[in-house]
Amino acid sequence: MAEQVAMEQAQVQGEDEMVVDDFQEIEALAELGVSAADVKKAKEGGFYTIQSLIMNPRKQRLHAVKGLSEAKADKMVEAAKKLTTAGSWISGAEAMQKRAREIVKVTTGAAALDTLLGGGMETKAITELYGEYRTGKTQLCHTLCVAVQLPITQGGGAGKAAYVDTEGTFRPERIRAIAARFNLDPDAVLDNIVVGRAHTVDGQMELLQAVGAKMVEEPYKLLIVDSIMALFRTDFTGRGELAERQQKLGQMMALLKKISEEFNVAVVVTNQVMSDPGGGMTFVADPKKPVGGHVMAHASTQRLYLRKGKGEQRVAKVVDSPCLAEGEASFALSDDGVVEYKE
Repeated sequence: MAEQVAMEQAQVQGEDEMVVDDFQEIEALAELGVSAADVKKAKEGGFYTIQSLIMNPRKQRLHAVKGLSEAKADKMVEAAKKLTTAGSWISGAEAMQKRAREIVKVTTGAAALDTLLGGGMETKAITELYGEYRTGKTQLCHTLCVAVQLPITQGGGAGKAAYVDTEGTFRPERIRAIAARFNLDPDAVLDNIVVGRAHTVDGQMELLQAVGAKMVEEPYKLLIVDSIMALFRTDFTGRGELAERQQKLGQMMALLKKISEEFNVAVVVTNQVMSDPGGGMTFVADPKKPVGGHVMAHASTQRLYLRKGKGEQRVAKVVDSPCLAEGEASFALSDDGVVEYKE
């Protein structure tokens, strides 16, 4: 019964709020003469959609899949290009229409924060939340896991959520409380969230590589990694391993970007901060910076800095975004998750 209710909450709503996802399952290659056996091998190698064949570099494409010759792999890629516009030129007007048709913005639970973000957390983008402990990063992630299941007309995404937990902070009881706030069935909401606990960077990467198999089968609209850098800081130590760490981080962020665009999901990652020894010398009011360096800075679509205010007040600041102006918004933390801040 819970599963039935869950699907009613997360299924397509009315035609007026229909969102078109442009990914195509890899089985569509059969229309162009690719054998079912080769399609099966591609799926076993982690390729679930037509778009995934285009989005990966040649050395990471089908050539690396066991049982597929280079000639067969090239044939599949060429066939994929005939079925999708991914990787091809389109006009600016077409790009605008495509975004209007596909992009969903998921409410954060606080109107002021939604306004700052231009409507909420955007799909096909990586939003980085960084700040000290107790600034609301994890609570915002929990709230989004519930809000994404709302109908699109109510600020949701009419979809499910995937949560990669690297610090052991996912709390089902918090989800239940937030679900009650939104008048949703708590059990159904929990059924619509899949959680993966990672203990190593390799385990974190494997969870992300496997999530595509779920997203191609069911309507997901949110992927959370809480936090992105925690395991990197423990698995790689000292300056001697810094280059390898940043290379692996770059690969993981590239994978997240592909997932966000391939399946039209909002990717939200939390990040830790570190003290900037030189910050005090430049008269910076808050000399802290996010972990991950330039790799994180360039890979994130938009970056939000969260800090503590008075009492339960938290302040979010847009630090970087391709379309949002720099600004700040206040929100509060409560038993119901992220809510509007009232002075």
